[in-house]
Amino acid sequence: MMTRSTWTSSRAIYHLLKMFAPLTLGTLLALAACMAAEVATSPHKVVLTSRAVRKGHIPALRRRALSSANVPLDDFFLGTDLQWFGNISVGTPPQTVSVVFDTGSQSLEFVSTQCGAPCAKQVAFNISKSSTFVDGGEETTLAFATGVGVDPVINNDYVLTVRSAQDVVSVGGLSAGLMDLFTIVNQTSAFDIDPFSGIQGMSSMAQGFFASLIEKGLPSLFGMFLTPKAVGHAELTIGGIDHRKFHSDLVYSSLPEGSDGFWQLESPSITVNGKTTTLLNSRRTIIFDSGTSNILFSTNTTEAMYAIISPDIKPFAAEPGAYGIPCSKISGLPATIDITFTSQQPGHPFVLTIPSSELNVGPFKSDPSICQTLINAFDGLELLGASLLKHYYSVWDIGKQRMGFAPNGF
Repeated sequence: MMTRSTWTSSRAIYHLLKMFAPLTLGTLLALAACMAAEVATSPHKVVLTSRAVRKGHIPALRRRALSSANVPLDDFFLGTDLQWFGNISVGTPPQTVSVVFDTGSQSLEFVSTQCGAPCAKQVAFNISKSSTFVDGGEETTLAFATGVGVDPVINNDYVLTVRSAQDVVSVGGLSAGLMDLFTIVNQTSAFDIDPFSGIQGMSSMAQGFFASLIEKGLPSLFGMFLTPKAVGHAELTIGGIDHRKFHSDLVYSSLPEGSDGFWQLESPSITVNGKTTTLLNSRRTIIFDSGTSNILFSTNTTEAMYAIISPDIKPFAAEPGAYGIPCSKISGLPATIDITFTSQQPGHPFVLTIPSSELNVGPFKSDPSICQTLINAFDGLELLGASLLKHYYSVWDIGKQRMGFAPNGF
């Protein structure tokens, strides 16, 4: 998530994309850790060594060894839906750790008792109570370019330090065994608002716990049922699809070649309130990120979309990339965004829609008379977050390198 978000490692990745667009997701993670290092002594590069399970490399006779599991998700709501998070188990005996299941990143990281007072607002994993915990000893400091809610980042106030480690992990009652992870050992007070303790990356190349479960026979896909807080009952299905959550056929679209861990699809056109422009009616590749609430497009595309919605939407100077409008003018403002994609077979166009109700993200803290609007400008990146995903049941199919969508059945 970029502007209206809690911390996720995807934010550290995305602000490097403009410079390092040809690199893989794993490479970007290592670069993010390396380039942001601010350790008092010599900085260390932290590299995860989780095995990646590639398409076509899962033994056929083992596919039925594990059944799917459902993980209930809670909604972090602060005037608008921000993040959905659920519980995993870490350590021996197991301790409950709450994490955001983030399709925009691939590593597992969470607050530990190594952090102490700076992490007092979150539930910390107690490393001394796990007989299987292994301290990797490698630390790096990450400075984030965006913060929680609508507040701008000022004076580098979103910084955390992570440390490499290993421990046993289970998700939804499915045991993945010993795996690489990060523990958070220090963080700035800006993170105090977070009701969860960390993130679990869910990239399109199986890593960590998911790679282990796939090798044990779990089907290589997961389903997400993200819902508005008023609806509730959000859920992640590991290794399967919960057909009770939607009432129409799933439409699948293939990830383009070279996606390298990103969940992304090619789109030929965007319309806003039924209108388009030459710029909006051009092909682009768009990332889907469950760890982001807003949507992000290049500055030109963002301003072309806002030009159709209202001339009163302007850049918000205190937070670069964010836009706003007087709150007195936003109620009922038409802002339906239709984004076209192409189905696998027979290759027909289909549309995913963000309704007008998503436009208002909420008032800026520094100026409550101005309400932040949904689309953030970020050159070099096109991204759809949970403001779209919470209106669809989504399937994330690693084995077949595709995504599926059906309108949520609530």
